[in-house]
Amino acid sequence: MTPGEQLRKMRELLGLSVRAVEAASSKLAERHGNQDYFIPISRLSDIETKGVLPSLYRLYSLAVIYRKSYHEILGLFGIPVDDFAADLDAVSVPATHISSIFHGLVSAKVPSNLDPAFDPASSSSLGRMIVSWGTAPLAYLKKFSENNNFSYGYVGQDDWTMYPLVLPGSFLQVDETRRRVLPGPWRSEYERPIYFVETRQGHICCWCDLNQKLLTVVSHPMSPVPTRVFRLGSEAEVLGQVVGVAMRLDSRLAPEPPK
Repeated sequence: MTPGEQLRKMRELLGLSVRAVEAASSKLAERHGNQDYFIPISRLSDIETKGVLPSLYRLYSLAVIYRKSYHEILGLFGIPVDDFAADLDAVSVPATHISSIFHGLVSAKVPSNLDPAFDPASSSSLGRMIVSWGTAPLAYLKKFSENNNFSYGYVGQDDWTMYPLVLPGSFLQVDETRRRVLPGPWRSEYERPIYFVETRQGHICCWCDLNQKLLTVVSHPMSPVPTRVFRLGSEAEVLGQVVGVAMRLDSRLAPEPPK
């Protein structure tokens, strides 16, 4: 079915007439002080039968009136709102930053059927382990995490601070409850905590040393980025500890880091 036909089916299943939709959209327009939310009967007919594309405001009105999520309504028109992750490589962002792109997602594709012969004790191909994928609401997945204090960051293409341990273009999961800089020594670089730091110039994914109020942002020994020192509180703030990293290993083939 076309998007218009699907919208009409939604309306009919709810027992709503075109006049009822017009009246409801009129109330929304009045509530928000914007006539762009209003959907006249003639326009609704054009949307349902002639393939007319509704405006963003009218899409919102239809989502509210039909009791559907805004993402679901956009999906009718071929906008893959829940497929952000697959499209993120369309642009290489130079600066490290906090990412909120996943906050609005209402569902995610997760493994729904695993191979019964899968042995978790042995290394294997994840693709072969998963028999099929399904869509699950993120509200359901939330129960698998007792800690809701995570935020997410992105290591910019120009941020080589933790290279080659954390590559530019990596996604970070940050535990905001772990803001205290822990002292060493560490047995290896893999045990040393990595932090997500905000400075006046931007964000940094790095190791940290703290001497009273002086925060030393420590780069990986193989990184071309020098160690920097900031005054904690006035010049820099530790947002949390990086507890998860997702990165593409083929980005090691990217252009050489700046000298």
